[in-house]
Amino acid sequence: MTLLTRRTVLQGLALTAAGCASTRPMPAPRPGPSLPLGAQLGDVRTGAVSVWGKADRASRLIVEWSEDARLEKGVHRVEGGLLTAATDFTGVVDLAGLPAGRELFVRVLADDGGSAGEEWRGRFLTAPETARDVCFAWSADVCGQGWGINPEWGGYRGFAALRALRPDFFLHVGDVIYADNPLLPEVVVPDGRVWRNLVTPAKSKVAETLEEMRGNFAYNFLDDSLRAFAREVPIAYQWDDHEVRNNWFHSRSVAEDPRYTQVPDDGVLAARARQAFFEYTPVGGAARAEGRIHRQLSQGPLLDVFIPDVRAFRGPNSVNRQEQQGPETAFLGRAQLEGLKQSLASSKATWKVIATSMPLGLIVPAEKLGEGSWRMEAWANGPGAPLGRELELAELLSFLKERKVRNVVFLTADVHYPAMHQYHPDRARFRDFDPFWEFVAGPLNAGTFGSMPLDETFGPEVRWQKPATVMNAAPWEGQQYFGSVRIQGNSGVMTVAIHDLSGKALHQVELEPIR
Repeated sequence: MTLLTRRTVLQGLALTAAGCASTRPMPAPRPGPSLPLGAQLGDVRTGAVSVWGKADRASRLIVEWSEDARLEKGVHRVEGGLLTAATDFTGVVDLAGLPAGRELFVRVLADDGGSAGEEWRGRFLTAPETARDVCFAWSADVCGQGWGINPEWGGYRGFAALRALRPDFFLHVGDVIYADNPLLPEVVVPDGRVWRNLVTPAKSKVAETLEEMRGNFAYNFLDDSLRAFAREVPIAYQWDDHEVRNNWFHSRSVAEDPRYTQVPDDGVLAARARQAFFEYTPVGGAARAEGRIHRQLSQGPLLDVFIPDVRAFRGPNSVNRQEQQGPETAFLGRAQLEGLKQSLASSKATWKVIATSMPLGLIVPAEKLGEGSWRMEAWANGPGAPLGRELELAELLSFLKERKVRNVVFLTADVHYPAMHQYHPDRARFRDFDPFWEFVAGPLNAGTFGSMPLDETFGPEVRWQKPATVMNAAPWEGQQYFGSVRIQGNSGVMTVAIHDLSGKALHQVELEPIR
């Protein structure tokens, strides 16, 4: 009889294990979740910034930040919530308690509990606490009128020019997507050249479902220039009409447009668009928690930025000639208007910038009703004393004068050409306000239009403009624009410029602050 010693048994187990290993190799470790669209920074404000990411599967968004460019020393780690299918695996992490006026570096990754995927890295400048130079930019209107990402031409070139400017942050003041503008693979322009669009299923028809809305936002991040820009510049997003469809308001019917077959009205369509907007943008802080687009971003002693929502609370488009305020004249809506007034009055910043997705004095018609009669899309309605939606604007401007709120500037877009307007009571039919400026930029990658007539009610004057020479020209015609604002830390002087796609400043003005 053979006796089995302990050593013999252990040796046999080792040989068995080795044999199993040689015949049944261990599976390779599963790669960690990826960030297929990268990440983006947004809503930089005093002591905070918001970081957005989208994973390819269920996981947790993790953000690390440091003043060390290599992210090896002094690293702070913040874990966000779970990314699930309910939000298309997107999420936002708020970084708070950040040092003021410093360049910070961030690392973003997704972790599914087993392993973390490939990291994304970015950098940004935090809001200052002292009066130092501030530079930011604004524009709007991306992927509109059939002009999408053309890789052969260089994609969204406007974002490359913006990146070269190195602004502290960027205000995207509406028409972030064109949910109602499908793309064709090719567009033949009048001179015979062919514009070739990158087309995805979501961009091949009007967006009606939540998935199609999501696909419109995701489409923009297929562009290399935008992805590179988002690594270096926080983006503060606002919405306008094309995030839903042209000239939308909640009670409007889609029955007149046969392309829409899956939604009963613009209210349902807007709810889906709003969900996709919050899923795909880094709106942060209390605004995200409360589900609101209107918010204030404080940038230190020289600047406060106010981002109102001119869509969610407006009444229906009408001839806009009502003599008394009411539901039909709402544009900001009573609650938002009162909140904006109080926030402006309490601001201690030298400059108060209101970024609104629609211009104040330009007459923007929506639908023609009859001979000489139109429903109006914006504030203005034509010459005369304030009527309709203008009553809200008159109330706001009078309040600013009464409370001595100085150095208020409006930045806007929507009309697809750039302009600089100066408003003065000496030229106005309504005179209870202090002079102010309105600067218009855009489009950034969309069709070209303009110019449009100015309404004399608040005394605007065109100081400079560059309307389109060809209606709905392709972006390669060069009539795409963005604006920049520089505030000098030592003097508080604000310089506002309009730039073309090359980054060249076409026109600029300097504004001395009223102390």
